[in-house]
Amino acid sequence: MGDTDSWMLSVFDYFCSKTKILTEYSSLLLENAVNELSKLPGIGKKTALRLALHLLREDKSRTETLSRSLMMLREKIMFCERCHNISDSAVCGICSNLRRDENVVCVVEDMRDVMAIERTASYNGLYHVLGGVISPIESIAPADLYIDHLIQRITQEPIREVILALPATIEGDTTSFYIYRKIKSDSLKITTIAKGVAIGDALEFTDEVTLGRSIQQRTLFDQG
Repeated sequence: MGDTDSWMLSVFDYFCSKTKILTEYSSLLLENAVNELSKLPGIGKKTALRLALHLLREDKSRTETLSRSLMMLREKIMFCERCHNISDSAVCGICSNLRRDENVVCVVEDMRDVMAIERTASYNGLYHVLGGVISPIESIAPADLYIDHLIQRITQEPIREVILALPATIEGDTTSFYIYRKIKSDSLKITTIAKGVAIGDALEFTDEVTLGRSIQQRTLFDQG
């Protein structure tokens, strides 16, 4: 096959691919929007198409407001320098609330767990967000988490109890055991949430009543 034939074949393939796209989406702009939306977790192509068409039907100002909100989220969001929760300022609203009990710190995997526990209205202490759990499979080591900062907080703040509220998974249990070994002392009470949370469950998916009772009925951490 000569160079001319190869070039013509490439042009034909390109034309066919674009024709297929136009047949499916009727617009390359729509296709681009669907492709970007479908990259979000839990969003497939059908849902992405439905969202894109919804935005087209809405007033233009709604789309502009959404765009501005997302850009402000990326540009101005902060992480609390004390607990590492998502915040609009250097110190989050929970850490700066003088009504919270500073003697108790609840250790969680990420900010979604903070939201889940707060919805129960059963806890009035502070938090410490690790930013993940130890997972050799995903190459997440203790140094990748905010464990050293937790240890620093324990030495500098009037903390008398640490609640290990990590997922009931192998990774969560491994992380809890590692933290326990690092912070155990006679002057510090180390507890874990009660087993109302099923094995393998994430806190964010646990109903509020069960999670609230698990916090209230926490027990001493069993290293065995």
